[in-house]
Amino acid sequence: MNTAVSQHVIRFATLVIIQVLVLKGISLNFGFLSKTSFLIYPLFIMLLPINIQRSVLLVVAFFLGLSVDVFYDSLGVHAAASVLTAYSRDIVLKLIEPVQGYKTAGSPSAHNFGLNWFLLYASVMLLIHSFAYFSIDAFSFVYIGDILLKTLLCFIFSMLFIMMHQIVFKVN
Repeated sequence: MNTAVSQHVIRFATLVIIQVLVLKGISLNFGFLSKTSFLIYPLFIMLLPINIQRSVLLVVAFFLGLSVDVFYDSLGVHAAASVLTAYSRDIVLKLIEPVQGYKTAGSPSAHNFGLNWFLLYASVMLLIHSFAYFSIDAFSFVYIGDILLKTLLCFIFSMLFIMMHQIVFKVN
């Protein structure tokens, strides 16, 4: 197994372990909002190489979400949100493509494209993922206020974790 693949396998396992062993136990209760979670595992989808085939990306995202679903007993909610996030990744990358373009083998990280670019990229991707997750979890837009509030709170706290990860670990 080459080093790039082994790095992704280690990142996959590490993020899933952090999500299910550490962050699952941390939930914020804001009165009428129960169980607002931290979601750090979408970072794996965000950091996959830019030139990865879309079909491979979707399959990997499905298994990532399914791995989290097993521990959360959420019946595919994380898997569905992960697949939607992976599907929208190419669109987001095209919309925010730097003037000089992308390195085909590079990972879309703060180390490769700068902290400001990564902040925009991760923000859009995490908002898509969080909104999809809470929408599918509620299964009705009757609760749109709760969905939007949970999305916002989850986004704020999850982005703190993601940005700390980018600052501490120099991902290539």
